Amino acid sequence: MSLAAPRTTPAPPPTLQTFAPGDFEPTAHFYDRVRNAQLHPLVRNFLQLGNHRIAERYVHLHPEAKRDGVTSLLQSPPKHFRWGGADLFLATSERGYRQMVVIETNSCPSGQKSMPLVDEADEHAGYRTLVAGAFLPLLDDKRKLATGGLAVLYDKNPIEASGYAATLADLTGEPVHLVPCFVGDDDPCWRFDDGTLEVRLENGWQPIRAALRYVTQRPWTRIAPITKTLIFNPVLACLAGGRNKAVAAKAYDLFNADARIEGLKLRTPETIWDVSRNEVPLWVQRMGGVAVVKNPYSNAGQGVYTITSQHELDAFMASDQRYDRFIVQALIGNLRWSSHGRQGRLYHVGTVPDKRSRIYAADLRFMVGAGPNGFFPVAIYARRARKPLEAELPDGASSWSMLGTNLSVKTEDGGWDTETERLLLVDSRDFNKLGIGVDDLIEGYLQTVMAVTAIDRMANRLVTSKGVFRKRLFSSLNPDAALVDEIV
Repeated sequence: MSLAAPRTTPAPPPTLQTFAPGDFEPTAHFYDRVRNAQLHPLVRNFLQLGNHRIAERYVHLHPEAKRDGVTSLLQSPPKHFRWGGADLFLATSERGYRQMVVIETNSCPSGQKSMPLVDEADEHAGYRTLVAGAFLPLLDDKRKLATGGLAVLYDKNPIEASGYAATLADLTGEPVHLVPCFVGDDDPCWRFDDGTLEVRLENGWQPIRAALRYVTQRPWTRIAPITKTLIFNPVLACLAGGRNKAVAAKAYDLFNADARIEGLKLRTPETIWDVSRNEVPLWVQRMGGVAVVKNPYSNAGQGVYTITSQHELDAFMASDQRYDRFIVQALIGNLRWSSHGRQGRLYHVGTVPDKRSRIYAADLRFMVGAGPNGFFPVAIYARRARKPLEAELPDGASSWSMLGTNLSVKTEDGGWDTETERLLLVDSRDFNKLGIGVDDLIEGYLQTVMAVTAIDRMANRLVTSKGVFRKRLFSSLNPDAALVDEIV
């Protein structure tokens, strides 16, 4: 007698909620272990430095950098991309040169629920920092805004999305609608009417003048690049590199060409863009048979393939793919199995060895915001891989288990789960495991600001003087018909 596998009933789709002033509940918007964590003194010291002292220290450590160039970079607010997060690896070369390397940059990133309180008297914590410092200043110029209410759009991470809605309600003194915005929703409670966002309430459709967006899964399939409703961040920022690794790589390259005169450099792994599936094996071979292949438009660790063996390459080549183009990057692994790139080999510094002498690959997420006075740090956290780094890769071993750091896991019903046991907080307990100091944090902050600035400059190139999205230019920058056809 065999037992059939139990059937799981899909959870009902989330419904629109409205938050009133006073509805913020810290227990709903932070992980439990975060609410009981104490921020590490070194991280607190970094957050209190301010951009002027950070610039002074950076120039001291990088004599090739011009002080005015670094100061201008930190004080210049981006036009479109005002809320970003970079995932960085602390890597070292074969000669022992440590460096922070930007792996990717995310528009509308997560991080609030993982950040210990900087000020224990402020229960809104980083939610207030971002909303007050970057979003609310955009609402001051009422001449550029549509009329209507306020909203938060989301398709993931309801913990943080609801935190933003409740914080926005508290800071503005008006109700804020938390609006689910999922792909394939048969009866969405939102729509765009001639570029103005509207949400469906009990008394009908209400226009929205401004919305904070936590829609991260192919947002261009539901929201146009440019809208009359103020969207923070606009989808334009995602297409320009915030959710598009292919265009981001080109934006980084253009930034480095412009910033060379200031002695600044955005550091990334060597990246080959616009690669067709059939070309992937050639570029993997060019990097010594070890590389990372990425679907340029995915996030949350999806669509990333670490290639360290013929078996892993064959598995990628046999996989189903939505898009026609990929990027191939130099893989940062362990010393004996990292890619051979033009920059030589880079490998993970990794965590401080534990009691069993195990070292894990880890990344550092830096979330930044930008307002009228320039950039500011918002949240920091780290994530480690599932398994420790091995000096040599055993035959048939999964390199992803040693290199993949993202915590998000897609469930069978299409939802998301989080492996919080691999989360490393910047608190008095976890931060010491990372083996990084204040100069590493300064380096990570500057690299993040450069990455966000590079993508914002690309976004500017994709808009005409009349504020129209330049779809033809985008198509030439990103020659992937499957993606272009998705843009609403």
